[in-house]
Amino acid sequence: MPLHQFFVAGVNYKKTDAAVRGQFAVSHAQYTAILERAAAAGVRELFVISTCNRTEIYGLADSARQLINLLCAETSGDVEVFRKLCYVKQGIEAVRHLFSVGAGLDSQILGDYEIVGQLKLAIRFAKERGGIGGFTERLFNTVLQSSKQIKTETGLSGGTISVAFAAIRFLQEQLKGDTSNKKILLLGAGKIGRNTCRNLVDYMGDNQITLINRTEEKATALALELGLLSTPYAFLQQELDAADIVIVATDADKPVICTHHLSGNSHKILVDLSIPNNIEPAAGGLPHITLINVDGLSTLNDATLQNRLAEVPKAEAIIVEHMHEFCQWLQLRNHVPVLKAVKQKLKDMYSCNMFLASSPDRSGTIDPEAIQKVVNTVAVKMRRRHQPGCYYIEAINDFMTAN
Repeated sequence: MPLHQFFVAGVNYKKTDAAVRGQFAVSHAQYTAILERAAAAGVRELFVISTCNRTEIYGLADSARQLINLLCAETSGDVEVFRKLCYVKQGIEAVRHLFSVGAGLDSQILGDYEIVGQLKLAIRFAKERGGIGGFTERLFNTVLQSSKQIKTETGLSGGTISVAFAAIRFLQEQLKGDTSNKKILLLGAGKIGRNTCRNLVDYMGDNQITLINRTEEKATALALELGLLSTPYAFLQQELDAADIVIVATDADKPVICTHHLSGNSHKILVDLSIPNNIEPAAGGLPHITLINVDGLSTLNDATLQNRLAEVPKAEAIIVEHMHEFCQWLQLRNHVPVLKAVKQKLKDMYSCNMFLASSPDRSGTIDPEAIQKVVNTVAVKMRRRHQPGCYYIEAINDFMTAN
C-alpha cells in the first residue's frame, strides 16, 4: 500500500472557534453512517476523531476530497466551509500529524493526555464496524507506543493541566479564592463531566455539588462514589435557579441551557465544556451571567505550561524514532509480494532437472530452511537498498552458491 494514499483532513481550535467546530462534530450515529458509506466512497480504511478541540477524518483513499465529502455529508456543517477552514495532510505528513496528536503536542492545552483515551475509543469504534485494516492498526499501535514513551520519559504531561482543570482555575480566579459555600450544578456525567467533578471535589473544598444527567443512573452512581448530591433531569430549572456555578459537560447537538433558563437576576458563573456549545452563547450577554467555553479556558496559562514547552524537543525526538519504525514496517509490508514470489520460484527449482543435475548431492526434496534463509537475505537487501525491482536472479545465485 503506497503511503501517499493515507490522508487526514480536519478542523481544530487553531483556525475555528467552538461554534464552527460544533458544526462538524460527529456523534456515534454519524460515525456509524460514515463508516457504512466509506467503501462506496472509495475509502478503504477509516477512523474519525471528534473532540471539543478537533474533528479529523483519517483514511486510505485516492484523494482527500473523498474523506471530506464523506464527513460533511453526515455532519451539519457546509462542505465549502470545511474546505476553506480545514487542513489536509498526506503520506508521511499525515502520519507525523497523528503522532503529534497522540502525544498531546497538537492539543489546545499542550500535553493534554486525554486525547489518548479519545483516540482509543475512536479506533475501537471503527474497528468494531470494519473500518480498521492492517495499515491503520499498525500505525495506531505505534502511535500509542510513542505516546506512552513520551509520557514516561518526558515532562510533556507533567503538572495538572487539562480543560477540566482549567475550568477549576477559572472558577478560583473568578471567586478570588473564596470558593466556600458555593452551590455548584454539574450537568453531564460522561468522561469530561467525571473528570471535572473530581477536580471540583479535590480543589474547591466542601461545596454543595449537585449532579444531573439525562441518564439518571450515571449521575447517581458518580454522586454515590464521591459523596455528592444528584437529582433527576426534570428538576434542571430548579437547580439552575439555585446554583451559583453551572458547569455543562454534555454532548447534545444543541444548547440545553438557553437565555430564557437564566431569567433571574442572581449572579452566576457558567462554564461550557461541550462541543457544540451546550450553553447558548447569547447567555454570556446577560448582565448577571459570566460565561466561558473551551476556547476561553485554553488561554489560561501558568508555569506548568511553560515547563511543558521545554519538553517538546524530547517528545519530537521520540516521535521520529517511532515514525522510522513504522516506515520500516510499511516498507517490508510492501515487499511481501516480491518475497512471496521469490520463495515460490526457489521452491519451483526443485522440479527443475537442470538445477538437480548441477550437484549430485541434490534431490527433489524441498529444503524449507535453505529457502527461508535466502528469502531473509533478500528482505535485508531490499530494506537497505530502498529500491524496487526483481531479485529472482540474485536470490537464485545466493541459493545456488549456498547449496
